[in-house]
Amino acid sequence: MLSAQDIDAVILTGKLAALTTLILLFISTPLAWWLANTRIKIKPILEAIVALPLVLPPTVLGFYLLIAFSPTSAFGELWFSLTGQQLAFTFSALVIASVIYSLPFVVQPLQASFEQLPKNLLEAAATMGANKKDQFFSIILPLSRRSFITAASLGFTHTIGEFGVVLMIGGNIPGETQVLSIALFDKVESLQYTQAHWLAAGLVLFSLILLAFIYSLNRSAGGKTAGLIKA
Repeated sequence: MLSAQDIDAVILTGKLAALTTLILLFISTPLAWWLANTRIKIKPILEAIVALPLVLPPTVLGFYLLIAFSPTSAFGELWFSLTGQQLAFTFSALVIASVIYSLPFVVQPLQASFEQLPKNLLEAAATMGANKKDQFFSIILPLSRRSFITAASLGFTHTIGEFGVVLMIGGNIPGETQVLSIALFDKVESLQYTQAHWLAAGLVLFSLILLAFIYSLNRSAGGKTAGLIKA
């Protein structure tokens, strides 16, 4: 069965994934819209930067984030001056790293959806006096609803499965930075295989259910975002 420390890891992981997903939706929506509509020459470079966490080894990203979060770096010094605490090996560091690491899983489904929106509807709405806010909530959001659900689900699930990045910049501090993936590694390292099975099986079951939901959603939407999941 799960110990009190394991339950703390479950709660912390859920908190991290939920907060990361909310931040990602807030950041990724305007970013995906801009990428879907811009025609600047460096667009492929910008898309490559956004997609970099998809191919970059997590430990590489974690290493450079650890340097950026250190008290001797400019960002680390600024964080310390604003909060009075160091950033590395804190929950805040996990959130920032998770947002960066899961960014493409939210941006890409939204960008693909925005690129397929019929522009004539937005033009018609504009001629009828609808401002950008009205266009987003009346046209863009309803037509892209499934993509928003897919993006949020992928971002949430990917954050839960993080290991290399969170280990590099968060360490293994129970109640502070020990998320489920780190707790599972800790159980295996200490030969507590029964407890490890409980954690691993729970992660597998949760991931399977959520992915089945996403695939079902994509099938009903005509498979618009299924390519991203398969990749």
